[in-house]
Amino acid sequence: MDTSSCAREPRTQRFRERYGRVLEVVVGALMVIMAAEVTLGVMFRTAGHSLIWYDEVATVLLAWLTFYGAALASVRRAHIGCPEVVDAMRWQVRRAFNIAAELIVIAFFALLGAVGAWILPVLHTDALVSLPWIPMSVVQSVIPISAALIIVAELTHLADLLVAQGPAPPAGGAAMSEQLH
Repeated sequence: MDTSSCAREPRTQRFRERYGRVLEVVVGALMVIMAAEVTLGVMFRTAGHSLIWYDEVATVLLAWLTFYGAALASVRRAHIGCPEVVDAMRWQVRRAFNIAAELIVIAFFALLGAVGAWILPVLHTDALVSLPWIPMSVVQSVIPISAALIIVAELTHLADLLVAQGPAPPAGGAAMSEQLH
């Protein structure tokens, strides 16, 4: 095993851990903001003075939480998979399969991010109904931003796959496919 692959693997892992912590802060902040906004909305509705912007903002926050949460799940390898099927493959086939899967995921999110960025100028004249000073392009910016965040996460996993010299022993009981995927 050459020293460059030994140096690169811990570096990508350290980057991924820090990157994951940043995304945890973003997702956590969105959860706190959404919980506060929903609580405030319920309190005002109970008092008979509904906030006109409550439902629309809660919907936007939920969408943002979903997209940024998906980026965090990509960093943590927490998306749905079929580890039993992948684990049944020989290591070389499993590695090739996982590299192909990473490339497909990266291509999908590159396309999603490009279309998301392309649509933002189209939305520049639209705004939220209840808060007309918030442009719809700001609301929809979550699509290209989260696509880019997911691509960064997937590229770190792809880098680990490309430098892998053999199957790594399972860490903490994790399935081999989770380590190589």
